[in-house]
Amino acid sequence: MELALALEKLVNEKLHNLHAVATRCNDPQLTDFIESEFLSGQVETIKKVSEYVAQLRRVGKGHGVWHCDQKPLEEEA
Repeated sequence: MELALALEKLVNEKLHNLHAVATRCNDPQLTDFIESEFLSGQVETIKKVSEYVAQLRRVGKGHGVWHCDQKPLEEEA
């Protein structure tokens, strides 16, 4: 999960870099597209994965693995 969090943060950083390039090039359509389609969802994903990582650190390895496996099942029900 920590690796997934690091990957999400990297993707977020790259999206911000792309947004900055679009802003410098005066491309409002691309900046709007990046904001509406990617950045808002990326923030939500980072928040959710961060919460999972914090829970896993609190409960420890054995219970953490079980808890991580059960969480998606609860959300589907």
